[in-house]
Amino acid sequence: MLQKMVKIQVMGPKKDLHNVLDVLYAKGSVHIEDAAAPVAPGEITLKKMTGEQVGDIAVAHSKIGGILLTLPKIKTDEKAVANSYSSLKAMSHENLLIRVNSVINELENATKTLAKEKSDLELALINLGRYEKIIDKIRPLETSMPKLEGFEVTVLLIQKEFKDVIDIIRNALAEITKRQFELMSAELDETTIAAVTIFNKRYSEQVHSYFFNQNVNEVRLPPEYLGKPFNEIFTLIEERKEASIQEISRLNTELEKISSKWYTELSALHRILGERTEELSIFGKIGQTEYTFVLAGWIPKKALSETRDTLKDTFRGRVIVNELTLTPDEMAEAPTFYDNPRFVKPFEFLMRVVSPAKSTEFDPSPVMAIFLPLFFGIMVGDIGYGLIILAFALIMKWKFPDRDWLQHLMNVLIIGAIWTIFFGWLYGEFFGDLGEQMGWIEPKTFFGVTWNRMEAIVPFLILSIAIGVFHVFLGLILGIVNAYTEISCRRHVDRAKKHICEKSGMMIVITGLILVIAGLALALPTALITTGAVLIIIAIPLIFIGGGAFGTFEIMSTVTNILSYSRIMAIGMASVILAVVANKLGGMMEVALVGIIIAVLLHTLNLALAMFSPFLHSLRLHLVEFDSKFYEGGGKMYKPFKKEDGGKLV
Repeated sequence: MLQKMVKIQVMGPKKDLHNVLDVLYAKGSVHIEDAAAPVAPGEITLKKMTGEQVGDIAVAHSKIGGILLTLPKIKTDEKAVANSYSSLKAMSHENLLIRVNSVINELENATKTLAKEKSDLELALINLGRYEKIIDKIRPLETSMPKLEGFEVTVLLIQKEFKDVIDIIRNALAEITKRQFELMSAELDETTIAAVTIFNKRYSEQVHSYFFNQNVNEVRLPPEYLGKPFNEIFTLIEERKEASIQEISRLNTELEKISSKWYTELSALHRILGERTEELSIFGKIGQTEYTFVLAGWIPKKALSETRDTLKDTFRGRVIVNELTLTPDEMAEAPTFYDNPRFVKPFEFLMRVVSPAKSTEFDPSPVMAIFLPLFFGIMVGDIGYGLIILAFALIMKWKFPDRDWLQHLMNVLIIGAIWTIFFGWLYGEFFGDLGEQMGWIEPKTFFGVTWNRMEAIVPFLILSIAIGVFHVFLGLILGIVNAYTEISCRRHVDRAKKHICEKSGMMIVITGLILVIAGLALALPTALITTGAVLIIIAIPLIFIGGGAFGTFEIMSTVTNILSYSRIMAIGMASVILAVVANKLGGMMEVALVGIIIAVLLHTLNLALAMFSPFLHSLRLHLVEFDSKFYEGGGKMYKPFKKEDGGKLV
């Protein structure tokens, strides 16, 4: 169901604005809208708040976050954090900014410098480790290298799978350097070969250009290592690594000292500033005079009294909350606030995805919560399939607890699976006719009908159409209810009256058609044929008044809608036939294992179809055949100004 919404206006001294927003943010019940309108007709024109009036909250939040990122996390006392948060939260906006800027001035440059030094050393350490590994592998080659001055040494890294490239490089170097070079190689690891090239420095530019153009991975040693023997380079790298590790340890100690002193306050400040940053998003909607702010928004009727009392008590009467008197058209602009029981929430999610309800119309989610899983269960109707679908849905809920959309869909499947198991018991189906063949289960008899879907085709068709009649009639009734709501609100009164005529006439004409058809089929006394004809004659003028000439065409549309429910029978029949075929084909195989594999594969296919096709067709019956009789959608969702984990209305 949809909660009744009221529009309010919150007014108070401008100096209290930030604290008022803190209270509303914590309460989480007000959907804030643009307040740049007169306080009262002919009184004061409000100006919008500007970003300059907010201060540098967003910048400060970013800087505090940056400081925290540079500091090692420490185990904090939750009570200490809470106390720090409370004391900082109690500060005025101005005093909070003073404290924040003081902390930033003291810590930002120091932590940034320490963090940069540490980062540079860690990067250098990675590179040193890389060089060390390469030099360690190629230094045995040093003994075979020529001791020539005026030559340059370059290391190449080549993937083993491209080792033939070495010969190509050798030929290219021979041409570029006029054979004034040497090239030796050794395995670096399981996947890489290190190739060492020595060439005359006069060809340095051409050689490096060739490597670059051919995308050869070239390792360039730091300048301080150039011209030194590989063994000496290896020793220097070892010494440099050890010095870097010691320096990183010293920097970590410095950062830990800062963290132990400041982390608690920084965490509290970051949280508070984060909340204030979210508040900034609505400042453009807040109106102001020279000394006063005005905030407008929507709030659930049931939350108004508590919110008003909280603001009154907190600010000792300085902040006023007025409930605005609105025209019917203005009330129609209220945001949509779904407030359904827990079991309806998954179906509410489906309606929100399709198109949220308008605040003035009936919410179809509770009806969908009853009928959609029921239709699903009637169509699938197999105990074995139901148990697998139930297990699948439970596993997916357990595996992906943080994906709300998936949780909602799996909840729909769970309810549908329960109905599937029930109707499987009614039909006597466990993986088609396997349960019946094994003597575990058999179709039940109700109302003089044995509900074996392979045999009771006509009863199933009649049941499907009867469900369609009831479902469509319910939609027409809700359309009449919506029309009366419009009339009571004095909105679109003439159009609403026409809707009532058209939908009432449609119910009468469908009733008449049922009586005529049932009478002709001898399912009811033939005398009712006349009654049905009279009802049709009475109904057509009502439909014409309500919808004009096109309204009469709607009769055929409604009849088609009802006949669409025959898909409940048809899809169910297709499912059980495929299941029976799977069992028979499996039993026909001479090799038992082959038969089992074939049966399992066909049942798997049928199960996949059973999870998607019945769900989609059930959804279609609601969105097209049912909702079209009363539902417009296109509503504006209620988005309260709130904490993510707070402000829940009960």
